[in-house]
Amino acid sequence: MTMNRRAAGARTLALALGGLGAALMPTGTALAQGQKAPAWPDKPIRIVVPYPPGGSSDIIARAIAQPLSQALGQTVIIDNRAGANGNTGADAVAKATDGHTLLLCDVGALAISPSVYPKLPFDPSRDLRGVGMLAYSPHLLVVHPSVPANNLAELVALSKRERLNFAVTAIGSAPHLAGVAVEKATGAQWNYIPYKGGSQAISDTIAGQTQILMNGMLATLPQVQSGKLKVLGVSKATRVPLLAQVPTIAEQGVKGFESGTWQGVMMPAATPPAVVQKLSAELTRIIRSPEVRERLVAQGAEVRTMTPAELGGFFEQERRRWAQVVAQGGVKPE
Repeated sequence: MTMNRRAAGARTLALALGGLGAALMPTGTALAQGQKAPAWPDKPIRIVVPYPPGGSSDIIARAIAQPLSQALGQTVIIDNRAGANGNTGADAVAKATDGHTLLLCDVGALAISPSVYPKLPFDPSRDLRGVGMLAYSPHLLVVHPSVPANNLAELVALSKRERLNFAVTAIGSAPHLAGVAVEKATGAQWNYIPYKGGSQAISDTIAGQTQILMNGMLATLPQVQSGKLKVLGVSKATRVPLLAQVPTIAEQGVKGFESGTWQGVMMPAATPPAVVQKLSAELTRIIRSPEVRERLVAQGAEVRTMTPAELGGFFEQERRRWAQVVAQGGVKPE
């Protein structure tokens, strides 16, 4: 009887210890079902800007990098990966698997790519997902100060007498298609000169190697304010406070015309929804903060935020819109 009791007690103790062991072991079904997902981020974050330094997207990325690092407790690295009108950097992010790589780009330009580049190595709609919109800045139509035109009508008339070089960040870029739209609407005759980024296009127009430029206000306004470039029009529905004396392109006869750069953040499509929502909330808070907002407004950008779902809808709307301009203008890659 004593032996049987001892055996039963031993079995009871073994079962109890076994249950305790199962609860403490970092493996097994119980942990797999109840385990919390690892905290994000758990390593440095890389923001890929698919253009050279100095452009609008680069300016936005550097404005949010430090606040984002402080908010998430991780280093934020800016990686300028230019090439193929932004597609090289976008492709790298679409294929990233580390869960900590972001794309900060002109969402409108990215929406144009499928229409201009039929053999992209990635599908923006399928391989990327929107995190949030950050800012918008209209395009400025500017010329070298020596160009004898002070408004769009005079510039169009001049272009019919003298072939003018129109600098664009790349064939198929948003500024290029904006120029095509104005050209088709007015009968102007531009000679498009493609560059590998906005900073190079600006530099050559300042130097007089090209005469006309359509580019984001964020990067172009300082050159207008310094007198190095002359602004003839703004591609916004209404005038902008910093250039209140400058009429919009729509006011100058191109009815309903509006274009610009829309800086937004995207991540690989496989990114967990919880990560997307967390990052979207932090980005929205940062971009709306007084210090960041005032800094961008002073440079000509407007804070424009969107949820991940809203950004996805905007992307598809822009894709359809610019596909028509590409088709009408016969735009083909370089």
